[in-house]
This record gives sequence, C-alpha cells and structure tokens, in this order.
Amino acid sequence: MHFLSSPVSGQTHDLTYDDVFMVPNYTQIASRMDVDLATDDGTGTTIPIVVANMTAIAGRRMAETVARRGGLVVIPQDIPLEIIADVIAWVKTRHVIFETPATLEATETAASALDLITKRAHGILVVVDNTKPIGVITQNDLERVDRFTQLRQIMHTDFTTLPDSVEPRQAYEALEESHRDFAAIVSASGDLVGILTKAGALRATLYRPAVDSKNRLRVATAIGINGDVAGKARALLAAGSDCLIIDTAHGHQAKMIEAIKAVRALNPGVPIVAGNIVTAKGTKDLIEAGADIIKVGVGPGAMCTTRMQTGVGRPQFSAVLECAAQARSMGKHVWADGGVRHPRDVALALAAGASQVMIGSWFAGTLESPGDLIKDTSGKLYKESFGMASARAVSARTTQESPFDRARKRIFEEGISSGRMYIDPARPGVEDLIDQIIAGVRSSFTYAGAATINEFHDKCVVGIQSASGYAEGRPLHTSW
Repeated sequence: MHFLSSPVSGQTHDLTYDDVFMVPNYTQIASRMDVDLATDDGTGTTIPIVVANMTAIAGRRMAETVARRGGLVVIPQDIPLEIIADVIAWVKTRHVIFETPATLEATETAASALDLITKRAHGILVVVDNTKPIGVITQNDLERVDRFTQLRQIMHTDFTTLPDSVEPRQAYEALEESHRDFAAIVSASGDLVGILTKAGALRATLYRPAVDSKNRLRVATAIGINGDVAGKARALLAAGSDCLIIDTAHGHQAKMIEAIKAVRALNPGVPIVAGNIVTAKGTKDLIEAGADIIKVGVGPGAMCTTRMQTGVGRPQFSAVLECAAQARSMGKHVWADGGVRHPRDVALALAAGASQVMIGSWFAGTLESPGDLIKDTSGKLYKESFGMASARAVSARTTQESPFDRARKRIFEEGISSGRMYIDPARPGVEDLIDQIIAGVRSSFTYAGAATINEFHDKCVVGIQSASGYAEGRPLHTSW
C-alpha cells in the first residue's frame, strides 16, 4: 500500500478508517467478477469475511450460512465443549448449495411456526410428514391466525419441488418460469434435502463456499488463555474445527505466549490465530510463539467500551497497517478485528494488509444471529447484542466459579451489557449484508486495478482526509 503524500512514518498521529480514502488507479480489470477474493492465510475462505466469536452473533445458523458464501464463523469459547462439538458436526453436514429448511409436522401449531420461521432469512417453513415435504408456509400465512391453529389447516400444498441434482441456473430458470420464489429440494426418494430461493440460486453462482478437504463447510472455534488450553484445543480439533482462535482482550501478555506454545505443541494441522494486539512488537512476539495469524484491534468494536473505560487502544487503520507489515515480514498474516461500519472500511482494512476482516455487531441484527427477535414500542424488530466483557458474557464464562468469585468479576465488566441491533427490512439476512460488503469490496479492487487481495494491498494508494472530506463522501437522502 502507498500513501498519496507522506509515508506513515511521517504521520504525527494514528489513523482510523474514516481518516483515509483510496485514490483510483489505472485498471485493466473489466468487471468486478474478475476479482478473486480468496485469501492465502490457510483458512480456506473465498471471501475475506470472518464473523466474530461473540455469543450474540456466532451460532450454527450463522456458521452454515456464512461458510456457504465463502466466509468463516468463529464459535465462541463460552459454550460448553459438547455443544460446540454438536455445532461443528451439524455445520459439517449442511449442504454446500441448498439452505437448511425450517420444518414442522402438520399437527404442530401456528405458535410453533411463528417462533421458528424467523430463524431463517428465506422466511419459509416446510411442513413434513416424517422426511417428506407435504406443504409450505410463509410469514404472511401466519398473520391473523389463531396461534393454536394446526399447520395442516393453513399450509399450501401447491408448491414447487426440484431434484437435488439441479444446478443453480436451472433452478433459477425453473422458478422464474413457474413464477415461484422458492423450491423444496428433494432426493430421488422424495425426502426433503433443503430449500433454494431465487436469490440463493443466484448467490450459488456468485460465491464459492468455504469447504474443507472433504467438501464440507468450514467452521472455526475460539479458546481462552486460562485453564487447560491444550486440552480444550485437542478436543476442538477432534471435533473437526478448521481453525483455532486463541482469544483474549489483551493479547500481548505472558499467558497468551504460553497458550500459543501449548497449542502449537499439538501440531494442530489448522491455522492458529491469536490476539488481540495493536503493535508490531506484539505481532512479532505472538508469531515467534507459534501463531500463524494475528488478530488486530483493541477497542474499535461497537459493543466495546475499553477505550472509554481505560484509555487503551489504537485507531484501527494504523494498527492494522503496522501489524500487517510486521506479519508479512515473517511470512504470516493478520485479521482486522472490529471498527467496520461500511463496505469501505472492509476494503481499507484489506488495503492496510489484512487477509481477513472480522465483523461482529454489524451482523448481530440479522435473522441468522442466535438472539430472539424483539419488537420495540414502534413495532420495529431488533436483536440484543452485547460485548464479551459485559455482564452477560462474564456471567456465561464464570458459571463454574463460586458466587463470591463471580461477584468479584462483575465489578470490573467493560463491554456494553446490551445494545439494540435493528433488523433492516431491506437486508434482514446476513447474506444480504455480505452481498452489500462484497459488492463494495470488489468495486474497490477494480478502482485500484487489482485482481487479488495481495495485489490490492500492493497497488492501493491511500490519502488522509479531514472530517469534512469524509462527510463530503456521504450520500444525502434528502435535498439540502
């Protein structure tokens, strides 16, 4: 990456994403579709998006959906090992093209359907007789229906089915011809395999799933630096984790070094990610301990109050820039963790040298996140998000400790205990946000004249702007 004027060493202060902009270069890339967003950091992703290991965001539905589009989800460390193993096994059995359907039997009630149908962004529930689809229900079908009404009374039996051998383009054309938005995908014996919407068929031609050597969707897991780190890492590897993230708020410390060495001694065969840090020295020390990837970011997250509580942190663009340069000099990589609010921020993190960008709260307000849908007083839907140093997260992490020790730790909580993340009616699913992000990032690459992530970092020209320069670039939704 090049600076438009003075080099970063000449700056008198650190920069965050709002402080910088990219200048267009000469390009020979004719289309955004000519851009390859696959990373070379060993994680196997085909888009540079990682969903943060936050319990309000990263669950099995999120893991399945994001991996199908080429990204990676990190399952949080606070979840019991046996449940994490179940999540990994579940994700590994999901179809790489077809979405997992929400299903109920015909004798179930509308109340059960209302609770389940919002767990999937496609908004469809399939009524089954054992494993055979016999009807479908949409969100509209459940409006103004008595909650005790059985589904057999309101389901539609006239619906489209397609064989599980169908190609995405064929499926789209079949749905277009039949004037349907979705199809139930069935096996040769008529068993329900999945759901495919018109949007899903299109996405299957635009994205490549992140899969392992057995063509199964990838999923990552997090561990902390306390307790039996090696034992937990060993259990996660046995369960099939594709990437291990050793995670703590302050990663440049002795216990982190010990934890990395303990995991490296297992010869895990998957990438080891460690963090969080914001300096070249921290990057160097963690890599020398055995980390493959360094997670960069202290305090930029929407749910994080670390900077306001402690004064500690660093503007994210400068942190990524410095840490990425150090990691590259050692043949390793960094992830930019936090601080992204717009697609431009993802592009700027990649320009600074990140191989992936980790996103948390931006994805909390989607139908795939684990939280329940809540209506505010105006009827708008939202989900609750919370930081991993908040009361809820600390409580979940310390369930095995004594009441006295738990009470002591509650005194020093840092993260926001609860924040409302509203569902965007135009983009209710995480795939909608991924579309928005990847479209912007692909365009950034074409402006820079780059076809790959490494080429983008090498060619990108960045300048520093004033606050009014940033404001100038924001769209106006009403006239002035």
